[in-house]
Amino acid sequence: MPRFYCPQVLHPGVQVELPAAVAHHLHVVRLQPGATLTLFNGEGGEYRATLVEVGKKRAAALVEAHEAVEVEAPYALTLAQGLPEGAKMDWIIEKAVELGAAAIQPLAARRSVVRLSGERADKRQEHWQGVIVAASEQSGRNRLAQLHPLAEFKTWIAAPSSAPRILLSPRATGSLAEWARATAPGPATLLVGPEGGFAPEEEEAARAAGALALSMGPRVLRTETAGLAALAVLAAAWGGI
Repeated sequence: MPRFYCPQVLHPGVQVELPAAVAHHLHVVRLQPGATLTLFNGEGGEYRATLVEVGKKRAAALVEAHEAVEVEAPYALTLAQGLPEGAKMDWIIEKAVELGAAAIQPLAARRSVVRLSGERADKRQEHWQGVIVAASEQSGRNRLAQLHPLAEFKTWIAAPSSAPRILLSPRATGSLAEWARATAPGPATLLVGPEGGFAPEEEEAARAAGALALSMGPRVLRTETAGLAALAVLAAAWGGI
């Protein structure tokens, strides 16, 4: 059954205008009136609906019933990702959402090749938000992961945090898996550097701010692999997959 994010008030018995991007998709795939859809607005649960109108630029659906379906993990994990090259960030965000990340924090690190500011940064944030929506539609999540604004690493790491920060580093002696097995499930932030990792002074700043440096084994993982592997490790230890 097709699933779509519809950021508006949804109630059974109400006919709603679907977002323009959804209307375009329905037109392209030639879905006809009478087709059954699943809608969600990010506030919990999902709604069964029937498509009543579809055209090139608009579509409408009749909301029929609310279903209290939740697939969120019982803990909130944030992936703080140093900006990688090219389109890697899209892939990282998409897979992090599929793996249950509750929030994404893009970070401009010293070794980040990509530099974003002003209008370019705003457009990239909007694009990443679209990636989150699409990944949520595909994976069955009914709540969107929060996308934090792009931040400079040195500024972000200096701000206080109520959740533990885990600095993923191949030089660390502690094990993420062992830490997870010995720690009760709860909110945490995973710090992943860009290509080449965080610079030594960034790692030092993270440790000084209270971050716990942990490793995932003897192999050095690419930036687009490390955070996703860490999310999977915690899910395996704490449940949620």
